[in-house]
Amino acid sequence: MKHSLFIAFFLCLGSFASAQQLTSPDGNLSLEFMEQADGVPAYRLDYKGKPVLTSGRLGLLTEEADLTRGFKQTNLERTSVDNYWNPVWGEYNRVRNHYNEMTVTLEQPETGRILNIRFRLFNDGLGFRYELPLQRKMNYLTVKDEVTEFNLTGNHKAFCIPGDYDTNEFAYTTAPLSDIAVDMEKRIAKKSYESKAEGGLTVQTPLMMKSEDGIYLNIHEAALVDYAGMLLNVDDKQFKLSAHLTPDKLGKKGYLQLPVLSPWRTVIVSDDARDILASQLIYNLNEPCQYEDTSWIRPMKFVGVWWEMFTGEGKTWAYSDFYQAKPGITDYAKLKPNGHHPANTAHVKEYIDFAAENGFDAVLVEGWNEGWENGGGYLKERVFSFTKAYPDFDVEGLHRYASSKGVKIIMHHETYSTASDYERQLHDAFHFMVDNGYDAVKTGYVGRLIPRSEYHDSQWMVNHYLHVVKTAADYKIMVNSHEAVRPTGVYRTYPNWIAQESARGTEFESFNDGIRPDHTTILPFTRLMGGPMDYTPGIFEGDLSTYGSNKRKRSSTLVKQLALYVTIYSPIQMAADLIENYKRYPEPFQFIKDVAVDWDKTDILEAEPGDYITIARKAKGKNEWFVGAITDENARTATIPFDFLPDGKKYIATIYEDGKDADWEKNPQSYHIFKAVVTNKSVLKQKLARSGGAAISIVEATGEEGLRGLKKIK
Repeated sequence: MKHSLFIAFFLCLGSFASAQQLTSPDGNLSLEFMEQADGVPAYRLDYKGKPVLTSGRLGLLTEEADLTRGFKQTNLERTSVDNYWNPVWGEYNRVRNHYNEMTVTLEQPETGRILNIRFRLFNDGLGFRYELPLQRKMNYLTVKDEVTEFNLTGNHKAFCIPGDYDTNEFAYTTAPLSDIAVDMEKRIAKKSYESKAEGGLTVQTPLMMKSEDGIYLNIHEAALVDYAGMLLNVDDKQFKLSAHLTPDKLGKKGYLQLPVLSPWRTVIVSDDARDILASQLIYNLNEPCQYEDTSWIRPMKFVGVWWEMFTGEGKTWAYSDFYQAKPGITDYAKLKPNGHHPANTAHVKEYIDFAAENGFDAVLVEGWNEGWENGGGYLKERVFSFTKAYPDFDVEGLHRYASSKGVKIIMHHETYSTASDYERQLHDAFHFMVDNGYDAVKTGYVGRLIPRSEYHDSQWMVNHYLHVVKTAADYKIMVNSHEAVRPTGVYRTYPNWIAQESARGTEFESFNDGIRPDHTTILPFTRLMGGPMDYTPGIFEGDLSTYGSNKRKRSSTLVKQLALYVTIYSPIQMAADLIENYKRYPEPFQFIKDVAVDWDKTDILEAEPGDYITIARKAKGKNEWFVGAITDENARTATIPFDFLPDGKKYIATIYEDGKDADWEKNPQSYHIFKAVVTNKSVLKQKLARSGGAAISIVEATGEEGLRGLKKIK
């Protein structure tokens, strides 16, 4: 890869002006760093000549050293970088990394302690971090607080979820900052192990906002490594935000040893919502890929034994109803099976056959291993075995059968949050996977954590998730983690961390509080800013009363479920519904079979957080394009220009649209499919039902004969 690197260093060892300026390459963003009274470091950010963040403090407060005040600037360095890099997988096959950088060195004359603050301004936003170089005056630090402020210019409309140390699977609140407290309080209950952040009103990042004058802001973090995950304190009267690091249960917010690089604090800014979704700033702030060989990392589509445990049919992850069973101690062969365990050899073979017949890469199987009778974590330290299968699950036989069909099986490691025990078993578990042909694992962390002193987003657990990913790489295994800390672009560095859940996904369609129609129009602006999500779309039969359950109905039309494969990006996508439902609807199922999971290019055609999203993507290495359009509870007409297609050619578009009588509440399964001829000059006005969508697959026309009789979209 060739880089264009232009570096200019400005070094002054004497006195400095009270403020330093930095602008983005295009000049639209301007940052000012200054020293306030008492040597307090601070910054402000302008966009197109208007403030978006007013003066806010910077610094770290530790038990051993106060790094928030008493500083004098002693050094300044400036750098400009403009280069490209190629993701192993992603929404783009080539990413531009273009920024201007300013690093300010601060020293406390009284103590001799040194703190560097590094700022990078991209055309789409700001990243900054704290750096503590090796120095004689400091070594080990215990974090009390991070004094990082994001002071807003007004009462912005916010799209947010409550601050919590253990979970991020809440429904979103959409309201002005002054009104979010009341609404979010209704959304605390989730799965009984939430741990509401202490100390007042807090929200999770990524936090999406829109100002009254139409400026979009997104605040998050990048490169979260060996540090606690960040929430945001909210002053809903003065509209000020500040960093809130996840503590352990002793109240400690991190244990550091110099040299220290904090995560980047990120602020993405634009007056066009499409730019927020297109931003690669968070990925650019992460380190390059650490693996020389990435050929074993491959995007995939899969089906699996999963949704039937949520539908109300009485299926269960456990082999037996004997709840005193203990992995490695109980003789499971002597236990009476409950007759409701779908992770059995015969049933998994049905999924393998279905995957092979329909071109899917893999089959996920949950509930295959000893321990599901053992209850949740926290009270019990050793819950699961990750090397011992239930008596009705033939590991070796299924491996041979799947291999004969050209299909992989995805391993499932639910830990019930006994993370310390998972680390003890990790090498044995991965050896077992390699020996039996598994090259991908879905991990889970449901429940309160063991070690009991930790939360899901605390520093110890942040390190645990990455330890699992790096260990998996030694065995050439890909990791899809659920109930983990929110992603921060670390996939660039460790691309076998191929997806996460870390938000409210499809499983909530089966829970009483469900998923609202606007949820999937918010997720790309929030949770997905830091990395792909295993959302598990594709539920065609969303009325769970069909299975004898009195639970709620699906939150979208069937066609919107198709569109989610484009609008909710992931390099692994599950066709999450039951086999029989795909057989009932073979025509719309064709889109799931066709849609790609890895991309050359992405075009954001329309976007407004909480309302609608329309995205077009080009499949990697193919002349195939796919479009997804979704809306919230309001019907609308999407405007879809096809100018992302190459000029001078004709294309055949297969359009999956909501039926004329489609409605997410009254008639969600109504759909219509037609083919049309399009060029890059065509513009489609496409009607979307309430919580509806449209999905389009596009291929280049091979001749005029195949275009006869097709509608032409001008």
